[in-house]
Amino acid sequence: MNADHADVDRLGTLVRPVDVARERAQTVGVRHAHHLNSAGSALPTVAVVDEVVAHLRREETEGGYEAAAAVAGRIEEVYASAARLVGARAEEIALSDSASTGLRVVVDALRLDATSRVLVARSTYVSHALHLLSLTRETGAELVVLPSGPDGAVDLDRLERALTGGPRDVVCVAQVPTSSGLVEPARDIGALTRRSGAVYLLDATQSVGQLRIDVDEIGCDALVTTGRKFLRAPRGTGFAYLRGGFLDRLTPVAPDVRGAVWTGTHQWSLSPTARRFETWESSVAGRLGLGVALTQLLDRGVEATEAYLTACGARLRRGLAAIDRVTVQDPPASRSGIVTFTVDGLGSDAVSRRLAVRGVRTVSVPASHGQWDLGLRGVPAVVRASVHVYNNDADLDALLGAVAEIARGANP
Repeated sequence: MNADHADVDRLGTLVRPVDVARERAQTVGVRHAHHLNSAGSALPTVAVVDEVVAHLRREETEGGYEAAAAVAGRIEEVYASAARLVGARAEEIALSDSASTGLRVVVDALRLDATSRVLVARSTYVSHALHLLSLTRETGAELVVLPSGPDGAVDLDRLERALTGGPRDVVCVAQVPTSSGLVEPARDIGALTRRSGAVYLLDATQSVGQLRIDVDEIGCDALVTTGRKFLRAPRGTGFAYLRGGFLDRLTPVAPDVRGAVWTGTHQWSLSPTARRFETWESSVAGRLGLGVALTQLLDRGVEATEAYLTACGARLRRGLAAIDRVTVQDPPASRSGIVTFTVDGLGSDAVSRRLAVRGVRTVSVPASHGQWDLGLRGVPAVVRASVHVYNNDADLDALLGAVAEIARGANP
């Protein structure tokens, strides 16, 4: 779907459309396949890869510590870019190796006990769900899976009734799940949690980079995301936002020399910033690549990116719904660049493999990755296609054509 017209953002400002041809010119991977798996790991640009490789070469000649010292100022710019992207301050940003790590250290730092209540959306990702299941079993904290409304999103009325008031309630929501194109009403949830005094943790792994995010508007206490998906950054990168006032309540379970200072025989002090959750060891090359990816997104424009991806997602849903024996599995509240579907009589893993043979890259998501969503819906697995700014009409047509062939029983 070519972006040949300007859109208007929420403030009524004209948004420059995405230059898809330019994005494709700086993305090597588009020459090899129709890549529709950005929700798994998006294709990086040449500039991102060059940045990573250049720093690894520097480590090769200078040594890891020396190379890191030489680019310390540029690493500081990564914090600033991440903060700008989500509407935060640089001191509220912590860099990590993944969203799962970011969520785990924050939840652990809450020090849940038998008086705590954890309210989770059905959109919760498997790694976070497993952590919460284990933690609540060990601590005796109550775990409540929030029901969804008719549109598939969190039922706000039921959430409001479930909140008891005060910080013993911890609300965990994945803004966009791994198992569909659903977009949870993050701001509405934030309004309810602020009113009740509950803690609000937002997993923005599949929304940062494709949707406009403003942490003040959303009202979350913490947000985590990964680099490899819609940010188009290297694998093994990510960041967390921790609201300044909320940070004071959090004590890391395992403080590290990166985020704490050992001040005496039995004393230590924590960093006053979100960096108290960081560890000394990290991929400096990866973080430099993350910085390039963040800059490219900010230069392209988040609003333009969101408009393009949601339009592509809508077109795919319409096209797939028109194919016999194909069922679009996205709930009504799906307004993102992620699309899920099934083909009658074929397992989703088989469909994804047959698409790959035809040069179309998707992924099969099993119910074991989203038991509170796919499992409760009785859907064993879905094929997930996810677009990015380097996808054009030919990519979307290739998916629709291949799915039609597979649904008709074409081999292989």
